[in-house]
Amino acid sequence: MLSVVNGDGTTADGSSLIDEIVREGARRMLAAALEAEVNAYIAELADQRDEYGRRLVVRNGYHQPRKVTTAAGVVEVKAPRVNDKRVDEETGERKRFSSAILPPWCRKSPKISEVLPLLYLHGLSSGDFVPALEQFLGSSAGLSPATVTRLTQQWQADHAAFMDRDLAEVDYVYVWADGIHLNVRLEEVKACVLVLVGVRADGSKELIALKDGYRESGESWADLLRDCARRGMRAPVLAVGDGALGFWKALAEVFPASRHQRCWVHKTANVLNALPKSAQPGARKALQDIYNAEDRDLAVKAIKTFVQLYGAKFPKAVKKITDDEAELLAFYDFPAEHWIHLRTTNPIESTFATVRLRTKVTRGAGSRTAALAMVFKLVESAQQRWRAVNAPHLVALVRAGARFERGQLVERPATVAA
Repeated sequence: MLSVVNGDGTTADGSSLIDEIVREGARRMLAAALEAEVNAYIAELADQRDEYGRRLVVRNGYHQPRKVTTAAGVVEVKAPRVNDKRVDEETGERKRFSSAILPPWCRKSPKISEVLPLLYLHGLSSGDFVPALEQFLGSSAGLSPATVTRLTQQWQADHAAFMDRDLAEVDYVYVWADGIHLNVRLEEVKACVLVLVGVRADGSKELIALKDGYRESGESWADLLRDCARRGMRAPVLAVGDGALGFWKALAEVFPASRHQRCWVHKTANVLNALPKSAQPGARKALQDIYNAEDRDLAVKAIKTFVQLYGAKFPKAVKKITDDEAELLAFYDFPAEHWIHLRTTNPIESTFATVRLRTKVTRGAGSRTAALAMVFKLVESAQQRWRAVNAPHLVALVRAGARFERGQLVERPATVAA
């Protein structure tokens, strides 16, 4: 029930009227949804009766009220209770109704759980969560330091299970690799988070692996790739990454059949760093003419133009392009719809841009394992918003060995054509 409003627009307990309205609306909607869920469950089993003709599934009042932390604040809920007298024939145990909307263990919505790893990564200790969120949510229910500690332990277990899952049933046709420096409680100053993201045969993007290591270390990357191979991962058709990574040496060792594509964003930055500022605007445009060319032949011509314009004065900058020409233009052998995805490691960079903004160097308590678990939960949440690559139906053709010229399909494998 809404409270009486003071002259300044606040209620007797000092909260805002609009917050009260939002919380009351959320409470009523949640109560109505729970009632509808229980009614549907009972109606579906209305024909289940005992030998005396009495129904086996009936209403049985309400559970004790409990407070649930939601994005609208903390709301108090009385969940309907069901008396289910049916017996499972295999186990001999009584069957139980379990709400999909509000499970018995639920004390906070998934959105609230997403906030906690953000605060942890930002350097907030578990003891600071209650005062930080109490004013915003209107209550400290379900946010005790012990609760947060249990959550971090669960996230660590989730990350460990993720890094040990079977990959034999998943086919990653394209992969992006990058070493992301986040400064989040890793034990070594030069350590970073090694990230591998892939495109499945259906065109969807998915996090493959995430662990700590060294960006330029071939052995760190080899250890990651060997672990993926051990768990059944197939060699990707094309891998995309920064040219400075030790990833390429590791890829050649573990998945020698995979083709290499250098990231144009990283390459452009490296080339421009080798040029004086006065030459950088023109050079940037010349580089764009290369990777935005309509086909490989025009890209090769654009490289020759770049060499003519800058080769005499800035040979080191030009060498960065000419030495990696094959790897820089590999994407032209794939569907034109995929070029925009394959030219850069943007799928990783865009995801971690937000994480970087929310992290800082921390000197407090914490562990490497906990920090990686927090990063994993953030990426797991962001993954739900990743969109599939353009023309996802072409990804399976790439895996099947279809040939593309000027970005167009020119030859279908017999098995696919059939």
